[in-house]
Amino acid sequence: MLRHLPVLPLLMGLGLALAPISGIAAPGGAAPAPAGGTATTSVTTRLGALELQNGYPTNATAQKLYDELDLQRATQAYLWALPAVGFKALYDAQAKTMGVRNGDVLLYRTLKDKAGMLTPNITTLYAFSFWDLAAQGPLVVEVPAGLTAGGVLDIWQQPVTDLGQTGPDKGAGGKYLILPPGGPEVVAPGYRIFRSPSNQVWFGTRGLAPDKAVAEATVRQHRLYGWNQRANPPATGYSEVGGRPWQSAQPTDLNYWRLLSELYANEPVAPRDRMLFGMLSPLGLTPGQAFNPDARQARILGEGAQLGDLMARTIAYEKRTPGATVYPGKHWEYAVLFDLDQESPDKRRVQFEERSSWFYEAIAMSVGMQGRIVGFGQVYLEASKDARGEWLDGGRSYRMRVPAGAPVKQFWSITLYDNLSRGPLITGQGAADLSSRKPDLVTNADGSVDVIFGPVKPAGATNWIQTTPGKGWFAYFRFYGPTEAYFAKTWQLNDITLIQP
Repeated sequence: MLRHLPVLPLLMGLGLALAPISGIAAPGGAAPAPAGGTATTSVTTRLGALELQNGYPTNATAQKLYDELDLQRATQAYLWALPAVGFKALYDAQAKTMGVRNGDVLLYRTLKDKAGMLTPNITTLYAFSFWDLAAQGPLVVEVPAGLTAGGVLDIWQQPVTDLGQTGPDKGAGGKYLILPPGGPEVVAPGYRIFRSPSNQVWFGTRGLAPDKAVAEATVRQHRLYGWNQRANPPATGYSEVGGRPWQSAQPTDLNYWRLLSELYANEPVAPRDRMLFGMLSPLGLTPGQAFNPDARQARILGEGAQLGDLMARTIAYEKRTPGATVYPGKHWEYAVLFDLDQESPDKRRVQFEERSSWFYEAIAMSVGMQGRIVGFGQVYLEASKDARGEWLDGGRSYRMRVPAGAPVKQFWSITLYDNLSRGPLITGQGAADLSSRKPDLVTNADGSVDVIFGPVKPAGATNWIQTTPGKGWFAYFRFYGPTEAYFAKTWQLNDITLIQP
């Protein structure tokens, strides 16, 4: 109950000090009312003047305050629900746009395939699928031996388990059994058993073998089927995006809330999320109930989605989280700033802005994606500003030098993204991406690599990534299989430097 919430620490954490309430019945607010009369006071706020009668809000004041209260709730709920709605948007893209059934796997190969995805790597093959544990029963995932990295996630994009190199099989392959929330325990020798907190789950993996044919052949060996089909498992269907247009970015209008409502039509609500849905209830959104907002509710939810998107954008690109900067004096930041349980190490707070930053820009999270395993997994660094601290501008030209001896066991890559869609930057060049696996990558005599960014290719430049005038962009630098030199920071990535004013 609210009386048990740590209100004082919360206010102090927001930089607020408790002070006596003033203005409501303060001297000078209104002349004393005559005996039997009504005292009207006016309080000056950021919402304008709010009138009170004998300390009670007038009808106009109450309406204004409720509108503001509900708008504030909608903006904060927008930030909170980013991973859940991102999951649902991706599901709808696969099921409705691509027509892929639960349990079948969709392959994403090219730039066109991944154009609708949040911050994908263009270098590696992706394979995604969905499953409904309530409707289809427990899920079996057979993982082949080889160079793959992936996982099974719940609807909040929290990992149920990693698979492949960073999973319990450590690249040797094996069978995984995913159970629904609640229900009886299952004894299954030979299976690694995990229980999902949600009915709907997502499977995703990447092929990491240097040879693309080998990578795809390995990925295609994954098998997904129901536990009740284990005696005679059906073949897993594989489909291809094939360059078809699609989009999975979270909406910035009323559709955001429709997706959240649809996602929770038949899902348990975790204790941590009950406050979220409690805040949304006055706006017509309650798990398991039809979503039919009235005109006022729809107006506030629409505005909340618009403002929430702008807030998320600010949180992602203008980070204020302590420790976000990777190298002192430089502008590379950690893209992943939260733990898997999305709580601070001392378990005293949820990492609210940290999770908002990542899930506004990206999809999925796993042990391997946390960037904390020497030799395995991935590290994600991002930059949206140049060496001067100015926003990266698609109409200007920049240079970045990747020092020799990049600390990776597998490869590194740099990819540019549109700062509005968060998808790959689409230009006439094609993929706005360059990696150490690029066959014609040009290196300097000392082994370093110069990368040029700009709207026009300089004469003789090979390591060039095209940008678009009038568009902002940001970059992800990925380390696949980061080695000790990355963690010790004895090897450091250079800033992106302006070469054309």
